[in-house]
Amino acid sequence: MAQVSQPPLDLLAIRTKRYGATLLDIVREHKEYWRQIFQLAAVDLIKTYRGSALGWLWAVIKPTVTIFVYWFAFSVGLRASKDVGGFPFFLWLLAGIIPWFYIQEMLTQGSTNFKRYDYLVTKIRFPVSTISTFVSLSKMYVHLALLMIVVVIFVLFGYPVDVYFLQLPLYVALMFVFFTLWSMFASLLSAMSKDFANVVNSFVTAIFWVSGIMWDVNLIDSPILSKVLAFNPVTFLATGFRNVFIYKRWFFEDTFALAAFAIMLVGMFGLALFTFHRLRRDIADVL
Repeated sequence: MAQVSQPPLDLLAIRTKRYGATLLDIVREHKEYWRQIFQLAAVDLIKTYRGSALGWLWAVIKPTVTIFVYWFAFSVGLRASKDVGGFPFFLWLLAGIIPWFYIQEMLTQGSTNFKRYDYLVTKIRFPVSTISTFVSLSKMYVHLALLMIVVVIFVLFGYPVDVYFLQLPLYVALMFVFFTLWSMFASLLSAMSKDFANVVNSFVTAIFWVSGIMWDVNLIDSPILSKVLAFNPVTFLATGFRNVFIYKRWFFEDTFALAAFAIMLVGMFGLALFTFHRLRRDIADVL
């Protein structure tokens, strides 16, 4: 009987070495250009609101209007809102939707980084692996400002800061890492194909509504559906923020959700590394 040939171990070792070298290049570029990363993040933030009369206020006005519209629709229009866990619906909604503004920006604008900053790729010598990082950092500045406002709102409503708030830096860090990796992966594919960016934009609204931002994922009766939804990173993060503000639970209490997010994070890391390794030499010619 003929034996199925197996790929030689030396070939696997060569591929592993190449991807390891790519990872080391990414780490080295971030280490050498960390000052430029923070400077370009500030430039990106200024560029976003430059030319508008209200300037930086738009960073707060836009999410405030969005929250008010959803609150009005559910509380006044549909009259479907009730207290959740003893908390007013407005605060429950606020806790879950606040990470979405950063996530939405990274899903849409984060997938077009190389097109927006094509001159960094084609006209000057700049480490392209850092582009997604400084754009993500720019969006994170806004998120942190909004998060501080949310904390103040909860305090004003009579819900003081407690020990569970120590988890906020963890959730913020996980969100930053995951969607920075997503941005690196998606922006490369979007540069290669305009259809990819269009597909992403068409699914953003669907992701919002299925991720448990506007409804309580703890009320799902189907164990299978609950397990499937646990692999949605947006659900994990929205629930995590509510665990801090509303439910008062530690991140390690739901081990399955934590493991599911870890799997998705490792998978996104692998996709980003694989895509960057294969396409980084072609991106300048495409742009």
